[in-house]
Amino acid sequence: MPMRDTTPSEGEARLLVVDDEPNIRDLLASSLRFAGFEVLSAADGATAYRLASEERPDLIVLDVMLPDMDGFTVTRRLREAGVDVPVLFLTARDDMRDKIQGLTVGGDDYVTKPFGLEEVVARIRAILRRTRQNSDEDGTLRVGDLELDEDAHEVRRAGVEIDLSPTEFKLLRYLMINEGRVVSKMQILDHVWEYDWDGEAAIVESYISYLRRKLAVEGSSGEIIHTRRGVGYILREES
Repeated sequence: MPMRDTTPSEGEARLLVVDDEPNIRDLLASSLRFAGFEVLSAADGATAYRLASEERPDLIVLDVMLPDMDGFTVTRRLREAGVDVPVLFLTARDDMRDKIQGLTVGGDDYVTKPFGLEEVVARIRAILRRTRQNSDEDGTLRVGDLELDEDAHEVRRAGVEIDLSPTEFKLLRYLMINEGRVVSKMQILDHVWEYDWDGEAAIVESYISYLRRKLAVEGSSGEIIHTRRGVGYILREES
């Protein structure tokens, strides 16, 4: 049995690893501890839900196929209960429908089995950077000269206050918490318009255009929302 490293390095996080296969669960847990994380583990959805609710980990590594309820159901129930912990799905099926479903219920990313441990660690740290380091204690998201104050519901760029509609504000927030990561139109529809939207993805293009025009204020550092043709959009300050 591998020795447990119970002292995570500074700046790392507390994780919950959920997989019903003992070999995978133990390998992941021991590898993540070695990488500097504190790790809890569970073998089924009910235990995962309880631990996530009680212990409030910084991130869950969650297998989709579990013996009692699948990982999508666990995530959906956590979101309904107000537990907004980031989720990295593990899936044995490289199926786009599964990936879209995982993102729709509130997942943050996915890794397909078989996976490399280095990839899992890299994905975890990328999610943590997006969900923890972009947000200051005052509730403000910052990317370059762009600031979004979640509490006051205000946006400024280069010191200039920008008037946004509620949907524009929500779209900008989603892009900012995913700084440096390409997000697809479908992901944007799922997270910004949520589950009752049955329109076409063209609405995303329209709102991206609105945002770009409004963010192009005098004195700003230039374009911050970029298009990746055939893939989606990425918010990133160009150096």
